[in-house]
Amino acid sequence: MVKQFAITGIGTDVGKTVVSSIVAEALKATYWKPVQAGDLDKSDSIKVESYTSNVKVLEEAYRLSEPMSPHAAAEIDGMTISLAKLKLPQVDSSFIVEGAGGLMVPLDNDGLTFADAIVSWGLPTIIVSRHYLGSINHSLLTAEVLKSKGIKIAGFVFVGDENKATESIILKHTGIRMIGRIPISEKLDKNFIASQAEKIRSQL
Repeated sequence: MVKQFAITGIGTDVGKTVVSSIVAEALKATYWKPVQAGDLDKSDSIKVESYTSNVKVLEEAYRLSEPMSPHAAAEIDGMTISLAKLKLPQVDSSFIVEGAGGLMVPLDNDGLTFADAIVSWGLPTIIVSRHYLGSINHSLLTAEVLKSKGIKIAGFVFVGDENKATESIILKHTGIRMIGRIPISEKLDKNFIASQAEKIRSQL
């Protein structure tokens, strides 16, 4: 069955790319990171390609040189990010689209955010949450923004060790299901991604 998801995080460095790799591998999907800001030699697309065995990786719509908010990075590079250029590519397979940072990351100076891009795509969205002080607030805010914009939420993926107090209140407050939990691994390779993909496949 073909399945398509957008994947967003509750903030930066919460494990979005690793989770995107796992979900894409589980579905043997096509992966697209439309906006890459900085680290062009070690981009998220390059990482996903190195982590997976059954995933097709598409070229980014925007490759920005500076590791900063897309709106500012684009300005430095003399570009303007447009929603028209972020139109979903046509693919016949399952499809995973990874955002940059969190939902409200600005893409231009006129108020365009990644949440607006997800609205235009019409894709159900997976929220990646990692436990840290403040993560409950960030998780609830992310879910609230998605709901307010009419975006279907597919579920939460939690990254790191189990934290029942945190996870239970997030799931109860939002009414959203948990898809799975991904452990933090010092060794990110094809074997790790494949093993986690096997665990999560039935929940997608």
